[in-house]
Amino acid sequence: MTRAVRAVFVAALATVVMGACTTAAQTAPAPLPEKLPLGAVVVLDPGHNGGGTPAELNRQVPTGRGGTKACNTSGTSTNTGYSEHAFTFDVANRVRDLLTLRGVQVIMTRNSDDGVGPCVDERAAIGNRANAAAVVSIHGDGNDSADARGFHVAYSAPPLNDAQGEPSIRLATTLRDALAGAGFVPSNYVGSNGLNPREDLAGLNLSERPSALIECANMRDPIEAAILSSPDGRQHYAEVIANGIVAFLG
Repeated sequence: MTRAVRAVFVAALATVVMGACTTAAQTAPAPLPEKLPLGAVVVLDPGHNGGGTPAELNRQVPTGRGGTKACNTSGTSTNTGYSEHAFTFDVANRVRDLLTLRGVQVIMTRNSDDGVGPCVDERAAIGNRANAAAVVSIHGDGNDSADARGFHVAYSAPPLNDAQGEPSIRLATTLRDALAGAGFVPSNYVGSNGLNPREDLAGLNLSERPSALIECANMRDPIEAAILSSPDGRQHYAEVIANGIVAFLG
């Protein structure tokens, strides 16, 4: 992380919490452990995509709880126009590279940022077909409430299968702990202590593998937007997320 980006990151945390979190933010993520389960497969899901007509995006797909919902959405953006789909694609590719260096086989739900989909049900199916050890969906939130900021990690609740129970809760908690331990501040507007059980996210509901969805920050908050809009800020997110995934695999 460059000195300039580190200063923005620390200032952002100091605005939300004093002292302890600022100190944590100045600490670089710990190196990834060397030993990983042989043949571990991780599916990374960069939220949204850069293309698609309204008809394509609004095509109805199963929710996993008896209803239907839109195939996908265009996502949110910062107030200056940096899109969620670009942020998630960049971070996911950085996480992929870090995990690959440690021998993890990574499958991406999308390999471009100018296409359509895949729909949320197909994203879940990709993880199921791969028999993934973990499925991690990367997003950025968009809340216009004043002073709304912080990350949260969602998991399917109530669980619809065994994988959505303890394994997914443990994955979400491990990712939460990695983010909080690196100085990122848990959301002050949704969830509790950085965790957010959800029943409305089809990608989680339809998963048969340990799955979690990270909302890395509130993209509408100018302080957090400054961090996630910078390459060094995105690299820091990627390092921390990769550490969390490896901790779960270990």
